[in-house]
Amino acid sequence: MKLKIFSLLAIVALAITSCKDDDSTPVVTIDRTEVIENYANMVVANYQDALTDAQALKTAIDVFVADPTEIKFNAVKSSWKNSRESYGPSEAFRFAEGPIDDESNANAPEGWLNAWPLEELYIDYVDGNSTSGIINDTSITLSKNNLSNLNNGAGQGGSDPEKNVAIGYHAIEFLLWGQDLTSPTSQMAGQRPYSDFVDGGTANNQDRRRQYLTICADLIIDHLQYLINEWNNTYNATFTGFSETEALTKMFGSIAEMASSELAVERMEVAVLNQDQEDEHSCFSDNTHRDIRLNLDGIANVYRGSYGSVSGPSLEDLIAEENATLGAQISGLLADAISKMNATATPFDYAIVNSTESTKVLAAITALKDFGDKLAEGAAELGITVNI
Repeated sequence: MKLKIFSLLAIVALAITSCKDDDSTPVVTIDRTEVIENYANMVVANYQDALTDAQALKTAIDVFVADPTEIKFNAVKSSWKNSRESYGPSEAFRFAEGPIDDESNANAPEGWLNAWPLEELYIDYVDGNSTSGIINDTSITLSKNNLSNLNNGAGQGGSDPEKNVAIGYHAIEFLLWGQDLTSPTSQMAGQRPYSDFVDGGTANNQDRRRQYLTICADLIIDHLQYLINEWNNTYNATFTGFSETEALTKMFGSIAEMASSELAVERMEVAVLNQDQEDEHSCFSDNTHRDIRLNLDGIANVYRGSYGSVSGPSLEDLIAEENATLGAQISGLLADAISKMNATATPFDYAIVNSTESTKVLAAITALKDFGDKLAEGAAELGITVNI
């Protein structure tokens, strides 16, 4: 009888052991190389979308300058806003020492694509000065080379070389909307008339204004194509050839700095503390509310490892695997920053001068900084040092 009981217990123990073996789940480790490669794929996909939208903008400009009408002018303005929808998220690739703003690379095009703020009278006429700017200086031959050389240059009445922006998205923005001379409380963008581009219209040198618009669009296409070429060829091999630690340091560092410093401080806090619409990103078109949301979308894309049809292992996955509690905190802070950003009023120049709405802007700023700080903690869990 004892033998039977012992045999029965042995069978039960064996069955329990077998069940444990069957139910056990092997530990899956996130492959850091795959995280890095997925990031590189996202970069190319985002820049490709930006290029496609820039080409659409150029087409709309070509149609307009061939026969300037108000309907075609409004179509160009809509196309410019659409081009910002794809370029805005790509700003999350900055501060990673990549092709966009690598200080060791003279061809790094960030200052030729998205430089701001710009001093309006460096490009064209302004209120109280009908002859200012490159457009009205007929001694200057308008060409891609000349305008590129004049970018951040001296002369033409500009007092600050850093604000003497001659080309890029915001140069086109100014040409389309003109100065925003209305009060922020009126919630109106710049009111440049389309007739500024019509021969015999409302401003001199209409032909040069049309030419200038076309050249700026061509240059944006050139610079975006350069970025795509770099990431598809030379820099892709460089980036994926970095050690895992170095590549991840660039990825973590870029979105931490974008969140806590560039977006929270330079693009938002400066404007709200100064109560000055001239400090906002897209001050002529009143499109800043989209700029800042899109920049945050880009940060989220990099952190979550997803952009459009591109998706794969992410920084979020790495942290969650290393420290699930901290990972949940960081993901929660990102969601909170997005929620608070979306709660800010539009347009942005109205949000920063209205006492109730500016409080919401400040809340979004704090949320961005909190996310950036906690993200640095998450990186540290992985042996990555992030300096903001």
